[in-house]
Amino acid sequence: MDAIVPKAEAAELALFRDTVRRFLGDHVVPHIATWRQAGMVSRAAWREAGRAGLLCASVPAEYGGGGGDFRHEAVIIEELARIGFGDFAIPLHNAIIAPYILHYGTAAQKRRYLPAMASGEMIAAIAMTEPDAGSDLQAMRTRAVREGDHFVIHGQKTFISNGQLADLVIVAAKTRADAGGKGISLIAVETTAPGFRRGRNLEKIGKHAQDTSELFFDDVRVPAENLLGGVPDQGFVQLMQQLPQERLVIAVGAVAAMEAAVAETIAYTESRRAFGKALFEFQNTRFVLAEAATVARVARVFVDDCIRKLCAGTLDVATAAMAKYWTSDVQGKVIDACQQLFGGYGYMAEYPIAHRYTDARVQRIYGGANEIMKELIARSLGGEKKR
Repeated sequence: MDAIVPKAEAAELALFRDTVRRFLGDHVVPHIATWRQAGMVSRAAWREAGRAGLLCASVPAEYGGGGGDFRHEAVIIEELARIGFGDFAIPLHNAIIAPYILHYGTAAQKRRYLPAMASGEMIAAIAMTEPDAGSDLQAMRTRAVREGDHFVIHGQKTFISNGQLADLVIVAAKTRADAGGKGISLIAVETTAPGFRRGRNLEKIGKHAQDTSELFFDDVRVPAENLLGGVPDQGFVQLMQQLPQERLVIAVGAVAAMEAAVAETIAYTESRRAFGKALFEFQNTRFVLAEAATVARVARVFVDDCIRKLCAGTLDVATAAMAKYWTSDVQGKVIDACQQLFGGYGYMAEYPIAHRYTDARVQRIYGGANEIMKELIARSLGGEKKR
């Protein structure tokens, strides 16, 4: 990312990267194994991140944030990928959920939620996916019915990141059941609300320290003022407007994970010996790494251009979909190739490459499955674009 930053701003971003790197080294790396065993990052770590200025880095200072932009969020994503611990869902909290409140929230909602999110006092989640509605958001069944000065929410969500720790959940619900996507609203639900229940912390093949949960809303009553933006039936539009940034978050993580995997594999193959010489000296090893490094470099150039476009307000839906689909796809291929060079050690959980391998798989699924990304791209092409 450094190549796209003007010199006047590069120094500030470099200092921020140093801050992030020190924080992760001091407060995260020593606890990774413990958190993986526990199935979640500790709440104390979130508060430490808030004190260090890592939470809501791109939220204006007037709401307690860092006053930066998406480039600061990209630094956090990259540094988490460098240590192989995307389980700490700061990017979800910062660059996916906070923007909904910042861009669509009322003045009162911004004052209530953003400073608490920036301090780590309030951990946030967003609840879109349901057991029978994943990428097809219009098929959701969760209902929010207006009753006087309240909404009554009934439904179920699943695969919700930060689900066990969340103090605030932005819930996508139908406020007009017969209106398809036009009847969806986003409603802020504080998890102390009666009728809110957390289900189990779901066991996954990767990201073992990322709490991913079922959430239940059993006639949860929340004040009508919790409707995001104060106007009903705007949720689908709000989701569609913010999804390009969410998809770029995934792409940034994919590129940084590839770069880290290549660097780790070079170091391993230079030190590991077989048949009297370093693995790196074998032509196959060198060719595999040459291909992996090339893919990572091309992905970096593409994603840096997307970051530039996002900051300029010109990143379109199709390009964001391309970034998410392609980088997550090649991330899996690059990390698989790197893991193979570790031999049996690559299958051992004590080696970071093993976690990179399992963690990468979900990248092609969340944020909109890659098949959906291809459909979005196709709609921007040829005759359909002209209709």
